[in-house]
Amino acid sequence: MAREVPERDAACAIAQAAAVIGDWWSLLIVREAARGHHRFDELQEELGISRKVLAERLGHLVDSGVLEKVPYQTGPVRHEYRLTPTGRALLPVLVSMQDWADRWLLGDGTLTASADDDSAEARRMAALPGTRLPSLTLPAHTGGDLDPVDGPTVLFCYPATARPSPLPEGWSDIPGTAGCTLENRLFRDAYDEFTAAGVAVRGVSTQRPDEQREFAAAEDIPFPLLSDMDLRLSAALRLPTFRAGQGLRLKRTVLVLDRERTVRHVQFPVTDIPGAVAAALEAGASVAAPAGGRGLRG
Repeated sequence: MAREVPERDAACAIAQAAAVIGDWWSLLIVREAARGHHRFDELQEELGISRKVLAERLGHLVDSGVLEKVPYQTGPVRHEYRLTPTGRALLPVLVSMQDWADRWLLGDGTLTASADDDSAEARRMAALPGTRLPSLTLPAHTGGDLDPVDGPTVLFCYPATARPSPLPEGWSDIPGTAGCTLENRLFRDAYDEFTAAGVAVRGVSTQRPDEQREFAAAEDIPFPLLSDMDLRLSAALRLPTFRAGQGLRLKRTVLVLDRERTVRHVQFPVTDIPGAVAAALEAGASVAAPAGGRGLRG
C-alpha cells in the first residue's frame, strides 16, 4: 500500500513521487496501461497479480490522479482504467528506467544506438509481432497530431537527423547513430513503391516537430515524420532507446503494422539500412495483400 511521506520529506519531490509510484506493482500497472491494457482482468492476466492487491493498487492510482475510471458497459456498470495527463507524464520516467536497465542491468554498460542480436532488447523486439498498438496520436511535422497507423503501415524509428540542430557532442562515436538522413532518403525514394503496394510510411524520432519540419522541407520528404518526444509510442511498444545529449533517442527499428494496428514484422537491430527498406517494402506489401501475409513474423 502507499506510504505516508514523513514530515522531514514533505518538501522533497522525490519522496512525494515515490509515495505515489514507488511500489513495484504501481509502476507495472502504469506500464500496462501505456501498452493498452485497461481492464481489471487484462491487468491481472498480464501481471500475474492477486485480485486483492490489484484492486488496492488501482484504487491508490485513481486516488492519486494517475489513472481514471472510465465506464465501458452498463448493467452492471464496469470500468476500465486509463492514464490521465498526470499518468501520461510518467511515461518518460518508465522509458528512462527501461533504458537504464537495458544498458546497465541487462547489458554491459556500453552506450550504443544498436544492439547485439542476442541482447534483451533484441529478444523483446523479436517477441513484438502479434502485439496491438493502442490508440494514440503523435505530433506530425505537417501540423497537428496523427495516428501512427493508416491501414498497413511501415513505421521506421531513427535516432535523429543532423538538420536543423547540431547533433550532441560525441554523436558519431556512438555505434548505430549514423545513417538517419540516408534512411529517410531511401524511404523517400521508394515511397511510390510503398504507395502502389497500399502501404503507408511514417518516420518516427524523438526530435521536435519543428526540427522534423525543417528536415522534411530540405529533403523533400513526402510522408509524415512523427515526434515521439513525449515517449508515448516508445512506452506503448517498449521500444529500445539510448540517452544522448540529455535526451532519450530511439534506436533504429523498422515495424510493419496491419490495418488492425497489430505488429506483423519487426527489424531490430537494423545494421543494413538499404536492406531494411527493401525488407519493409516486401513485408508491407504482404500485409496489404488481400489475404495479407498471415503468419508473417519479424
